[in-house]
Amino acid sequence: MRLLHSLAKTRASFDDPNLVSHCGLVPVMGLAQRAGLGHLVAEHVRPGGACGVNAAVKVPCLVAGMAAGADSIDDMGLLRHGAMSALFGGIRAPSTLGSHLRSYTWGNVAQLEKASREFLAELTRQSPLLPGAETLAFIDVDSMQKRVYGRQKQGAWFGHTKIQGKSLLVRGLNTLAGVISTPLAAPVIGATRLCGGNAASARGAASLAAQVIGTARDCGCTGTIIVRLDSAFYNAAVIGAIRRAGARFSVTVPVNASVRAAIAAIPGDAWTPIRYPRAIWDDQLGAWISDAEVAETRYTAFTSKKGQAVTARLIVRRVRDLNKKAAAGQDELFPVWRHHAVFTDSPFELVQAEGQHRDHAVVEQVFADVTSGPLAHMPSGVFAANAAWLAIAAMAHNLLRAAGALASLPFARARAATIRRDLIAVAARAARHGRGHLTLHLPEGWHREQDWLNLLGAACGPPAAAA
Repeated sequence: MRLLHSLAKTRASFDDPNLVSHCGLVPVMGLAQRAGLGHLVAEHVRPGGACGVNAAVKVPCLVAGMAAGADSIDDMGLLRHGAMSALFGGIRAPSTLGSHLRSYTWGNVAQLEKASREFLAELTRQSPLLPGAETLAFIDVDSMQKRVYGRQKQGAWFGHTKIQGKSLLVRGLNTLAGVISTPLAAPVIGATRLCGGNAASARGAASLAAQVIGTARDCGCTGTIIVRLDSAFYNAAVIGAIRRAGARFSVTVPVNASVRAAIAAIPGDAWTPIRYPRAIWDDQLGAWISDAEVAETRYTAFTSKKGQAVTARLIVRRVRDLNKKAAAGQDELFPVWRHHAVFTDSPFELVQAEGQHRDHAVVEQVFADVTSGPLAHMPSGVFAANAAWLAIAAMAHNLLRAAGALASLPFARARAATIRRDLIAVAARAARHGRGHLTLHLPEGWHREQDWLNLLGAACGPPAAAA
């Protein structure tokens, strides 16, 4: 999908029926074109069969539709509404795009994932996508059980997920993702992988973590990289892959017998109060009053794995357990604590390292963004087609992040749904002047005008003056 015409910005009303409903796709796909999306797909992705041709056109069509809010194959029809075909060339019908996805094999999905990683690296060169990456970057690896309903979907099975804080068995597909962020930047998706619904969370996580670390390096993350994971990924293979790739790790530890023994050995005066979500600042004491405290000790993990034992820091956070019988006059004789342990080789001091690990929850923001957009459904019954859809959804997410970074500072950290609403779902009237010259008439008095023009200028060059 390529941009056909240069644009001229004018002010006009919307009386003309020749409207463009998503004129924000012009600078967004202009940015994708500058980042070489079509060329990367043509270089790496070669699906077979009659429906596998022209991947360099069909994949950008899918990216454009997802960027505009499409969450199913049929929704790709929005690319053919109004005057969209006057702005873009190579638009394909939804049925054609669906047939194209179903022609993918698992090898083709791997090719598409490689193109996605290289596309992200190029986007970081075209936009301030990861500021501060040369100093410190975080990689968060996590999985999500995506509920599906169709009985014919390949790979769909029951797996655990949390809904409103409760662990439930949900029939669906398991999506594994590694996201890259910095203290100054919103997260982008560095790698994805689709697994069967009953697959363990850590399945394939070692190789995916190595891929994301390599992608982060390609994106300019030349400083310290810390990979954060939850307890589902606490195993020797994942930690070993992270260390071999030259990154540091921070992983939640299941509290087993050996961990409990290590916690019990921490001296009572080693605990430090920390600022916790419910902490209160005391001006007289000049300190946070909180029931949360942290301490650390040395710990050796995976001792049962020959040659794979790792010795690092065990950072423990303890929170006072709620006394449910206090209202009945049953006061506690001594405080009871709940412990949360983190195994890490982070170079940062205790309180900072513990707080950084809690920020692992940023990966949930990414999952929320994609599930409210392109991953609202897994649209195909074919497993490889859904895996390809996931990889393309990662491309669309990263493209929106780059577009927001070019538009303005608030949009650099805004949710994907906000970027779609304010910068992409913008109506305009297309008017032709002479042979081949096209003008877009944008809304007058539009409050997002300057943000949109910033994006347009960075992606496509400044607009021509209106006649």
